[in-house]
This record gives sequence, structure tokens and C-alpha cells, in this order.
Amino acid sequence: MKRRVYFLTAVVCLISLTAISFCGFYVAKADTKLFNKSSQVILVRDGDKTTITMSNDFSGDVKDFAMVVPVPVVLERDDIRISEASLFNKLDAYSGPRLVEYFDRNPCAQEMFYEMSLDRTMTLSEVASTSVQGEKRDKDLGVTIEAKYEVEEYDILILSAKKSNGLKTWLVENGYKIPSQAEEVLEPYIKNNMKFFVVKVDVEKLEKLSGVGNVKKYIDDPEMNKARSLRPLQISFNSNKFMLPIRLGMANATGDQDMIVYAFSKKGRIECTNYRTTEIPTNKNVPLFVRNKFGKFYVDLFDKAHMKENKSAIFLEYAWNVSPRNPGVKCDPCVGPPPIFTDLQKAGVDWAITSDNQASNEVYFTRLHVRYSRETHPQDLTFHETPNKQNFQARYILTNPAGGDLSCDDGQRYLAGLIKKRATELDNLNDLTSWNTSQYKGYVQEYYDKLKDKRLLNDIEDDKGEIIPGFPSDFEDPNKWIKIGILSGMALLMLFMFIRYRAILPRFSRKFA
Repeated sequence: MKRRVYFLTAVVCLISLTAISFCGFYVAKADTKLFNKSSQVILVRDGDKTTITMSNDFSGDVKDFAMVVPVPVVLERDDIRISEASLFNKLDAYSGPRLVEYFDRNPCAQEMFYEMSLDRTMTLSEVASTSVQGEKRDKDLGVTIEAKYEVEEYDILILSAKKSNGLKTWLVENGYKIPSQAEEVLEPYIKNNMKFFVVKVDVEKLEKLSGVGNVKKYIDDPEMNKARSLRPLQISFNSNKFMLPIRLGMANATGDQDMIVYAFSKKGRIECTNYRTTEIPTNKNVPLFVRNKFGKFYVDLFDKAHMKENKSAIFLEYAWNVSPRNPGVKCDPCVGPPPIFTDLQKAGVDWAITSDNQASNEVYFTRLHVRYSRETHPQDLTFHETPNKQNFQARYILTNPAGGDLSCDDGQRYLAGLIKKRATELDNLNDLTSWNTSQYKGYVQEYYDKLKDKRLLNDIEDDKGEIIPGFPSDFEDPNKWIKIGILSGMALLMLFMFIRYRAILPRFSRKFA
């Protein structure tokens, strides 16, 4: 089945700073592959200059893929470059939501120390195509070819148009497989005097670059997958418009689409101005069994957060000053290695190295997650730079309990606190994902059974520092037998009164007869 993604872009974003010390083990990450119909874009904003690097998922014959991107100006040849899929892999791995684990020390034993460990993984992405002809017909349809370029395996046109129906007709006649609803979506861009960056793949050049004789056969062969990764395209332009045109990309969509935006700026975070930007829920302790379900956990967490925000918010998943000059780590924990000078330069961060060959200390990186549809996001996204430099990351915490003998007084107090902590972890899991946690009561009960003096539970403080009397209520009660005795006594008393009532009732009946 052929899948065509019509992807448009023109945005920007930012970041925050300050160093935090690493103190946990990286366990797992939530990357873009968890979400269906997802795409990725790198955006760099410096004053009025925007650099956009586009990577799209595509499968099928390269001849069937069309990329049409609204841009505010006519691009020059030097404004168009080829990028690398590995850049997206690295940014995704580094900024993705992560699961981290900590280890409690045994309060009855000598303190233990743990070393930091990193796991480094990557992801993958692709891009695509289209075709051209006929000057007289172009004029009749109100379409002008403003510029024409060959950039390695890509043939690129910059178009302007007077009428949306004329542009749609021109695209169809020239071999572009565009959405049936494209005309109504193209109209606002034409009225705003936007240009159109149109791309197709030159199959012969792609064959030479791929080193294979038949690209289509190569693509269709599951054992020969490399040619499916078309290289990302990067464009730069100057404009005071700070926006991401997403409407054309939704014209033929059958449901929600996810987009991950990796954005760089000098000043701080970038936020959306016409849709609310909000932080994804983070820094929550979750049960240990989430370790083997982290992908589903984060998908369900995002789904719930998306619904809670009426499906319209833009979610922040990471923000940090990632300048190589910035001391200290830039995540806690780090999922992969940080972007280095060459990565930043490939992304279009021209100021990463200053004119006197010094490292800049102002490279702010923001990761935004947008889920959109025609119903929830009828307008293109517009953004602004903020002075917010606060660090942020989507981060979820596992705590491994202490092992060994816990019979000492400190160990017993630790167990009482662990029972409360584990109950809180289940509450957090339900709150974040709406998972039914009633089936996991044994997760708390196993440590309740190890606690010798249940009265210690009466002195546990909650997260607000308040005493929790008789904790926990949902699990075995330390006063269970006292309560059972009282209830049993009350039941016997009621039974006795019932029997007595039955015995004396006939007497009253005869007396008043």
C-alpha cells in the first residue's frame, strides 16, 4: 500500500539552561517510532532567518511521492541543501522522553555507590518527490516557475500562483499526486503571497548515488532497505513570519498526525502563540513493572494529556542549553550523546561557533510534540521566542527497593515509607495513563507483609509533610482484628435484638386485640 505524506513547514523554537548533576541510570526512551503517522522537522531561528530541515516517512515507489512546502520567499540555490538522517536520529535519541532508575540503599547496611551508565540508540527517517512541464499552459493556469534547481538526487521548483484551482490543476497535470481537498487549503497561502517549494526525485541520479541499478526493485525488497531512506532536505530564508504551515499536510489525512519539532535559538524556549504550549507531565515516580511497558506507558500518557488539553495543545518534551561551551550535563539522565559542533552546524545553527572561532554559549534546544488534525488545528501554527531558559525534560522514575536484611529500626521505618511510596507510584500511574491499577495491589502488599510493627504506618508523612493516620486504607489495615471484633459484636447484638423482637411481638398483638 502506497503512503504519501504531503508535509509543509516554516517554524522555529528554543531552549533553557542551567546544569543538573546526573544521578540515575538510563533505562529506556520513547522515540518517534512509537507514534503512527509521525514526521520530524528541525527548525533554527536567528533573528528573521529560519532554517528548516525536513524528514518524512514514506513507503512505495519514489515516483509517487510529492513534497509541496509553502515558503514566504523565492529561495536561491544556496538556500537549499541536503542533510543527513543521522542528525534526526541523534536529536531524537538525545531529547526523547526517558525512563530512569534509582537504587535505595539499605539503611541497615553500609552505604553503596552506583556508577552512571549510558545507552545510546538511534532512529531513522525519509523524504520524497514530483514533476514539471509546459510554459504556455503555466501562464493560462496562473502559475509561474520562479526558480528551478537540481540538488543532487532532487529536482526542485519554486512556484508562485494566482489561483488555487490553477495551481492544483498545474500540479495534477505535471504528475503531482496531491490531495483532493488541496484547492481549499492552497487558497490562503496564495492570498498571502506565499511561494511553493516543490520537490521530486531524479530516479537516475538516485540509482547512481545508491549504487544499484533498479531503485524500485531495491525499495520493494525488504532485504535491501537502504534506498528507502531518502536524504532530508534543508532550506533557509529570511522572513518576519514565524510559523509552521500544517494545513496542506492535513488535506488528505484520515486522522491525527504527530509531528516532532527539534528547534534551536539563541534566546530561550519557543512557544506557540495561537495554540497553548504546555509541559508534558514529568518527574513522576512510577512502578517498577513500567520498565517492560515504557513504550505503551508513554503513548497512553501522551494520549491522556492530549485529551485533557482538548486535543489542541502543543507539548514541550525537552528544553536545555546544549551549547558545547555550556558546562555540565544537558539532561538527567542522558539517553544518548549530546549534539556536537558538527551536528549543530548541519542543523543550521550558524552561531554555534562565533566569527573569532569561539564556541557560543547560547544554543537553546526545544523539543515540541504536536498532534494535529483538520478539526483540532484549523490554523497554521505561529510561534514566538520567549526568555524562558528553564531546563525541562520528560522523565519518569523507577526506584528499586533496598535488598538484604531490613529488621533494624531504620530498616523497619524504611519499609513503612516504601509502602507509602509504592502506593503513590500506583496512584501516579493511574493519574498519568488511566491504567487500572487495582490488579497491582500485590505491588504494595509484599512489603506490607514484611513490616513487623504495623503501627509505624501511622507516622508516615505524605508528600505535603502531613501525617497520614492509619495508612494505608486500600491495603491490609493494621487495626483489622480490632475492627472485626467490634463489627462482630455489633452484628451479634443486632441478631439478639431481632430474636427478642420476634418473641415479644405476639404478646403485644394479643394485648391490644
